[in-house]
Amino acid sequence: MKRLSLLLVAMLVCCVAFGGELKYATSYNLPYKESKDAYVSERCRLDVYYPEDTTGCPVVVWFHGGGLTSGNKSFPWKLKENKMVLVAVNYRLLPKVNIDECLDDAAAAVAWVFREAGKYGGDTKKIFVSGHSAGGYLTAMVGLDKKLLAEYNVDANDIAGLIPFSGQMISHFSYREMKGIGNLQPTIDEYAPLFHVRKDAPPLILITGDREIELFGRYEENAYMWRMMKLVGHTETYLYEIGGHGHGSMINPSYHILEQHVKKILGMPVSND
Repeated sequence: MKRLSLLLVAMLVCCVAFGGELKYATSYNLPYKESKDAYVSERCRLDVYYPEDTTGCPVVVWFHGGGLTSGNKSFPWKLKENKMVLVAVNYRLLPKVNIDECLDDAAAAVAWVFREAGKYGGDTKKIFVSGHSAGGYLTAMVGLDKKLLAEYNVDANDIAGLIPFSGQMISHFSYREMKGIGNLQPTIDEYAPLFHVRKDAPPLILITGDREIELFGRYEENAYMWRMMKLVGHTETYLYEIGGHGHGSMINPSYHILEQHVKKILGMPVSND
């Protein structure tokens, strides 16, 4: 009887640990920058979705897409109720601000998560950064260009993993357009993730849609990033192409890849699905 009771307790603990009995809460429109500027006050805010009464959870910081010119924060819904803390970030947009301010907002938001994650049950050693399209671009820049987070006394290498969904790896097209450079004229300057390839970066999981139906050369940009990271000696760069899916539809199947890599990086069992 005692053994049976212990077994039941163990099963209950496992159920809670995998999120089955957890309750979740959401905090909305938390400011991650303080300023008297009205646009900063409007856009530099984030939402947090978190399991209550628990600690040590992985955290996924999610940047929305929209070409750096549009879009609003929303949670990556497929990751909800999965014993993760989810952080959905807004940031200022081009052309109302310049690219430096977009990047600084992204870095400030990630730095806020490093400071505040514990209040929501998150573990600062398990912070992953992700996002789709423009959000994928911001993900790569914040994690690879170390000076961005250094402005907030955070080491980019403390990020557990970078998982951009169809992120631009050359200089972003909206930034190039503001400089009079067309979509089909690729540029790699300091505003390109490819400019910042380095051996000591966090694990980098690159995911795109089908190369034949993605945005202009998006798969090839990511493939080049994969190759260059490998050449500089970064052993944990991975590249996935979601066959049959375009720029928008690749998001849904990419969540599974994100989850599997989070588990792998954290030393958890990974499914063979």
